[in-house]
Formats: sequence, structure tokens, C-alpha cells
Amino acid sequence: MNYHQILNVLIFNKNKLIIVFLSSVILIFLVLFFIFPVTFNSEVTILPPEKNSELGGLGTLLGGDGFSSLITGGMGTANSQLFMEIIKSRTASLYVVDKFNLKKFYNKKNRAAAGKELNNDLSIEVTKEGIVKLGVDVSTGFFPFFNKSEVDSVRSLSAAISNGFVEALDKINREKLSSKARSAREYIELQLVDTKVKLDSAEQQLADFQQRNKTIALPEQLKASMETAAKLKAEIVKTEVEFGFIQNNVREDNKSYLALKNKLDELRGQYNKMEIGSNDFLLAFDNVPELGKKLARLMRAVKIQNEVYLLLEQQYFKEKIQEKRDIPTVEILDEAIPPLKASSPRTIFSSVVGGIFVLLLLSLMLLIKEKKIIELRSKKE
Repeated sequence: MNYHQILNVLIFNKNKLIIVFLSSVILIFLVLFFIFPVTFNSEVTILPPEKNSELGGLGTLLGGDGFSSLITGGMGTANSQLFMEIIKSRTASLYVVDKFNLKKFYNKKNRAAAGKELNNDLSIEVTKEGIVKLGVDVSTGFFPFFNKSEVDSVRSLSAAISNGFVEALDKINREKLSSKARSAREYIELQLVDTKVKLDSAEQQLADFQQRNKTIALPEQLKASMETAAKLKAEIVKTEVEFGFIQNNVREDNKSYLALKNKLDELRGQYNKMEIGSNDFLLAFDNVPELGKKLARLMRAVKIQNEVYLLLEQQYFKEKIQEKRDIPTVEILDEAIPPLKASSPRTIFSSVVGGIFVLLLLSLMLLIKEKKIIELRSKKE
């Protein structure tokens, strides 16, 4: 068939085509409006997590800056991506299922099946600015037009579920932070006990030496060098403690692992220069008379252990506070509220599209029928 024949067929059957198109549109509209389930989606937006220096200490060494920074890369985007993965996790879904008893809503026999269904209805995205947007499709049953109470209930439930996922994210995030802080606190606790034993031993040795040799003080020049060395040694011990903790938790190519290793090597190098003598320091301990050297080393040992003990004690209480803190870790930009309009079905749009599809289908059937008639005529002639 050529274009003229196709056009003639369509023009000849135009009344039939118009009637079918309008009838299809009206029928589809009535089905969608009165019968088809209505779906609501209430969106909640979460601000990207910020780097918080208050969460410092050994607990923040894992992965660089704590649980929210385990994914490396750009700070905002990487953390937002991690937030998104936590929200999509089974743990988050089960939390929401239990909170709103969705096992009954989805008509599932167990929590896992309801959680899987919920995850399928979850929509989530991360903008280029790192803002997380999430919403959940919640649908009514059939014939929603005749059950307004169910429609209102589902409308409110869609907002509650979206906000529930934010609660789940915050709960999981705080539990992970608390777990890391607890691990760090327990590790520091052992180091504090060990350091206290060393401090008591060093103090006793110093007291015995002073009593035995009737020595009380050091020359000012040696005292200044000793204090400098003690602070340096205390920093080395503190770094060794941190390095020992992170060594058991991350891979050797981790940026924090490498940074601590380089820092430790540099500090040890500086301390060795002070021990053997260098123009960078006031007085090398190898140049001190024997009696003064022994006294200096004993006093330095006490100073070092005291400095280390104070540093560890600070870290210990910092991690203990972090372990017990119950401050929200997720900041909401826009909370989910019950939506005024349904997200689907798009009644008018779907009706028109459906009518066009029926119109095209009928046109194709008429053209095929006309083509067969033309072929039969050709054969007869």
C-alpha cells in the first residue's frame, strides 16, 4: 500500500477511529480513577555528613576519619554514597519493617520478605552536591475511590516510612561509631594499665637512686634537653599506641596507616639524634657525666611515662564519651510530609497515552484488512 491508500483508509474510517479513541480514553480514565491502586511517595532529603573533629581519638583512625569516611575520595560525596548504601541495606529495611509492622501491610509471612518488598519500593539518589534524596512508593488496594480512609492512611504511611529510613540510618551510624569507640576505649584501657605499672616502677627507681646518691636536681641545660626528649619520647609512645591499634584494623595501604608509619619513623629519627648528639639539640646525653646521665635517664623515664599516661587518659575519656554519646549523626534538610498528590497513576496522561495506543492498534488492523482486500482483488483480476 502507498501513502495515498493509507490516508484514504484512515479518512474513510475517521468516525470509527475517533469513537474508539474517545471510548478508550474514557474507559482507561474510569479504571484508573475508580479501580486502580493509588501510589504515594513522600521524599525526605538529608544533608551530606560533615567532617567532625570532635569525634577524634583512636576511634576515628579507622578508614581515616571514622565510620562515615570508610569510602575514600571526596569527603561529601563519598560519605553521601555510604549513607545511600546503608539506607539500601537489609538492616535498615528490617528496622523500618519492625517499626511500622509492614509484614502485615505487605501481607508477607516473614520480616525478610517484607524487607525485600520494601527495598523494591525504595527510590534513592545522591545529587552532585552530596544531598541524599529518598522516598518509598506506598500503594493502596484496588477501588481506592470508595475507601478514603485507606487513602489517607497510606498517604501518611508514605511519609512515616521515608522518615523511618532516616531513623534507621542514624541508628546504624551511631551504633558503628559507638562500636569503634568501645574498641578503642578497651585498647587504651590496657595501655593505661601497662603505662601505670611502668610509671610506678620508674618513680621507684628514681627515688632509690636519689636516696642512694644524694642527688636531687639536674643542671638547667641538661634539664631543658631532658624535657624536650621526654616530650618527644612521649609523642613516640603515643604514636606507637595509635599505630598498634590501627595495625589490626586496616590494610597496609590505608592512608592513615601509612601516615602514622611515616610519622613514627620521623619521630624516632629525631629522638635518635638527641641520644647520640646533634647540633639541632642543646645537649646530647652521651656528653653528660656518668652520674648525671643515670639521674637524667631516670628522671626522663618518669617524665615520659607521666606524659604518656596523661595523653592516654585524655584519649580514654574521649573515647568513653564517644561510646556513650547519643547525638544524631544525620542532619535532615527536608523532612517527609504526607503528599497532597499521588505519584501514580498519572490518570489523564495515562488515559491519553492508552487511547493513542488503542487508536494506533485499530488503525493498523484496518490497514491490514484493506491490504488483504486489495490483494484479493488483484488476484481476481
